[in-house]
Amino acid sequence: MEKVVGIIGASGLIGSEVASAFTELGMRVVRISRTKRDEVDQEWRELDERCLIGVDILINLAGEPIDQRWTKGNRAKFHASRVELTQNLRCWMQALPAQERPSLWLNTSAVGIYGDRGAEPLDESSNIGEGYLAELCSSWEHAAHEEIISGCRVVHPRIGVVLGRESHAWLKMKKTFLFGVGGKLGSGKQWFPWVHLQDVVRALVFLSLSSRSEGAYNIVAPESVTNADFTKALSRALRRPALCPVPALALGVILGEFSQALLASQRVVPKKLEDLDFKWNFKSLESALLELCER
Repeated sequence: MEKVVGIIGASGLIGSEVASAFTELGMRVVRISRTKRDEVDQEWRELDERCLIGVDILINLAGEPIDQRWTKGNRAKFHASRVELTQNLRCWMQALPAQERPSLWLNTSAVGIYGDRGAEPLDESSNIGEGYLAELCSSWEHAAHEEIISGCRVVHPRIGVVLGRESHAWLKMKKTFLFGVGGKLGSGKQWFPWVHLQDVVRALVFLSLSSRSEGAYNIVAPESVTNADFTKALSRALRRPALCPVPALALGVILGEFSQALLASQRVVPKKLEDLDFKWNFKSLESALLELCER
C-alpha cells in the first residue's frame, strides 16, 4: 500500500527538497500550508484539523525564522509557529481514529536546545541547556509529548546551521566575504554546529524510513569546527580575506539578543545517526564548502 508523507513547511528550502526526495522515491507527498495553494502536479492541503487524515508519516518543518531581533512581537511568533503549532498537531492526531492518524511524526527542533556549552561534546543524551533559545526548543519538543499519541512514534530532528546554496546562513556569510568584510564572530572560539542541506534532507528521509527511529537526533556534520576555523576555511574557499572580526559587543548592538545564538558554543555530535549507520555526503567542512563554491 502506498505510503503518504505529509509535510508542513513544504514551501521552505528544506521542505521543498524533502518533498522532492520522497516524490523521487515514488511516495505520495501531501504538502500542507496555512494558505490554500493550487499547483500543477502537487497535492496541497490547508493547515487545519483535517489535514492529517490518511497521512502515514508527518514531517513538521514549520517555524518563524529565528535569525532576526528577538523583540516581544517576534518571540510571540517564534512560540506560535513552534510550540502552539505542535500542540495543535498533537490534539488533531489524538482526535483522529487510530487507523487515520500518522504512525510516525518528525517534529523538527534545533541544536539551540543545548545552550552555550563551551567545548563539551553534546550528544542526544546531554542535558538541555539554559537561555531563551534552549527554553524555546525544549518547550517545542515537550509540546509533542504532553499526552501520549497511541500508535505514533515521535522523532525530534535537532538541526544545526544549514549550509545550502540558497540557505539564509550561507547567503549571508557568502555576501559578507565577497564584499571583503568577513571575519570571525566574537572570540571565534565557539564551536559551530554546521550541516550541508543535502545531508539534512537525506537524514530526514532516512529517519522517516527507519523502523528504529525515535526521540531526539542531532542533524549536524560529524566534523566539529570552531567559528575561527570555519572562518578560515570559508576565506580560503571564497578566496577572500577574513580581516574584519566582529566583536561580541558590536554584534549585541546590531542584532540584539539574537547575537547570543551566534556566539553560543555548541560542540554537537550526531551520535544516534552514527549508531544507525547513516552515511553523510559531506562529513568534512572542506568537502561542503567545495560543493557550495562550485560555479
